[in-house]
Amino acid sequence: MTTPNTSDRVVRVASGQGFWGDALDAPRRQVEGGPVDYLMLDYLAEVTMSILQKQKERDPAMGYARDFLGAIESVLPAVTGRGVRVIANAGGVNPESCARAVLDVARRHGAAGALRVGVITGDDLLPRLDALLRDGHELRNMDTGEPLDAVRDRVLSANAYIGSTPIVEALGRGANVVVTGRSTDTALTMAPLRYEFGWGAEDWDRLAAGIVAGHILECGAQCSGGNCLYDWRDIPDLAEVGYPIAEASADGSFVITKHPATGGRVSFHSVAEQLVYEMGDPRSYITPDVVADFTSIRLDEVGPDRVRVYGIAGRPATDKLKVSIAYRSGWKAVGTLVYAWPDAYEKAQVADRVLRERLDRLGLTFDEVLTEYVGANATHGPLAGAPSPELAEVQLRVGVRGGDRASVERFTREIAPLVLNGPPSVTGFAGGRPKVEEVVAYWPALVDKRVVTPRVEVLS
Repeated sequence: MTTPNTSDRVVRVASGQGFWGDALDAPRRQVEGGPVDYLMLDYLAEVTMSILQKQKERDPAMGYARDFLGAIESVLPAVTGRGVRVIANAGGVNPESCARAVLDVARRHGAAGALRVGVITGDDLLPRLDALLRDGHELRNMDTGEPLDAVRDRVLSANAYIGSTPIVEALGRGANVVVTGRSTDTALTMAPLRYEFGWGAEDWDRLAAGIVAGHILECGAQCSGGNCLYDWRDIPDLAEVGYPIAEASADGSFVITKHPATGGRVSFHSVAEQLVYEMGDPRSYITPDVVADFTSIRLDEVGPDRVRVYGIAGRPATDKLKVSIAYRSGWKAVGTLVYAWPDAYEKAQVADRVLRERLDRLGLTFDEVLTEYVGANATHGPLAGAPSPELAEVQLRVGVRGGDRASVERFTREIAPLVLNGPPSVTGFAGGRPKVEEVVAYWPALVDKRVVTPRVEVLS
């Protein structure tokens, strides 16, 4: 680890992506809109790793979030000219290729030698999976308790969530761009704070503070007015929503804000809503670095679009790492039709019964047939109450899932006939037959931390 800077200066970490698919111009706007020290870009969700693994199977040079290259291109002047550092989990299942592609971007823009790209690997357990199983690591499903042997022959990807330590090492070795694979989202923000302030590996409260900052930033504009329920009608200018920035101090407190003259809103409510996002036990938010107690968090509005976060408590991490495993689990297809007033809901119900009877007569069986009535009760289920007969329209959405692709293919050919031989007042089939897609299922597991060794390399 590098020599810590223990001054009381503020370190600004800006969030520029909340997922792979977020606003393409957000990274550039973050580095051009005002002073920032670090740009954090979060690209990975659980399903993303399996998608990237499929891409790598088709082309060994792929397997990373390619949008990241455009992001680097857009912020390159800030990185090379102003010293902004970028940390991203864009590496997916191929961080090395991602790093080489980043260096190619720099060369094309005449910045060869100006970038030092830290590459974090070691999270990919797929090549070691059989050896781990032989050594007694059963990788049981955290939800069902089943051992991984049950699906081993269908596993697509297996990645351990690694924490902040290798990112801190990469920064200490001079990297101005750090590319990780399956890092925890929160580590992307906590690592630069730990590096800048020299927080020790057992400085539990401040490490927990860094994790909370990371949790607030990890979903991009979701904490600065986007997808915010409180007072949602009056949140200004979401078309130019400002992405969040954490202004952190050495004591672990920080202020969440955004650049001036941007849309959205940073408020007690916008931050509080983000804090409970994907929350299990709020007293035990478990990460590889620390267990954070979210019930200890204090929030104060300290100015327009400024919320101070402080008082955070942490305790030692566990001896396990979570492992995200994706495996092939059959095929699916989803078809939709729209039924119009009058009696839209009743017509959709009749169409569903007709469709199911035809599937039965064809002898087709599936693991699951799911029907939803969008516009009536698809979101709230029974809590929505009885649908009104005056509903203007209802979308019938029927999905099937099973292990036999041919049966799923046949299902896709049974939706269209309902247009002419089912209930009346139907539309919404312009998109044609549904597509058959492979189901990639999620298998969460735990593994002993001691068997996962992150590696750091710095390329230039």
